[in-house]
Amino acid sequence: MSNLDDELKRAVEDSEATATAADATVSADTGEGNHSKRNLGLLITLLVMGGAIVSFVLGQESDELVYSKQVEDVVGAEEQLGERNLRVQGVLVHGTLVKRDEPCEYRFKLRSKDQPTKPALEVRYAACIVPDTFRDVKGMDVEVTAEGKLAAAGDAPKYLEAKQIFAKCPSKYEMQQRQAAGEQAPHGEVAPSPMDTLPGPGQGS
Repeated sequence: MSNLDDELKRAVEDSEATATAADATVSADTGEGNHSKRNLGLLITLLVMGGAIVSFVLGQESDELVYSKQVEDVVGAEEQLGERNLRVQGVLVHGTLVKRDEPCEYRFKLRSKDQPTKPALEVRYAACIVPDTFRDVKGMDVEVTAEGKLAAAGDAPKYLEAKQIFAKCPSKYEMQQRQAAGEQAPHGEVAPSPMDTLPGPGQGS
């Protein structure tokens, strides 16, 4: 009877050990499965987000993007730039600033700051008011930033049809240095600008 009890006891212990091992295996498998599923889910989420960002960028209208360029990067590359929004930086060419009163329009040319012998870009700004610092000052280089799109008038070279213009105003320290070098302040004596020299409506471009 004792032997039978011992055999039953060992059988029960073996059964419990087998069950415990099986549970451990299932638990391990389940944990690895859950971990793999989490990794896969994270990967899919990242791919979806990346695709959304790429689609957003590629789907933006050109009207919402502004390309910052120097004058020398625009002149000669008009066809490649097309109708993109441009932010063009340059220096006002002395003697080119003219104004029409009706309808209001300013026209001028910008040249490269670092390469002054490069061809200039004509800018047209249909507005009645310009920044106070935007003046053709004799003996001083006026740095200008104009934002707009390239346009054409007949067979003439393309010009920048500006929607905004900004003229850099030197700091007090910079102005002191410039005055010491013989330059004038942007609010100083302004070189006379031809007035009403632009054709009015119906009188050409």
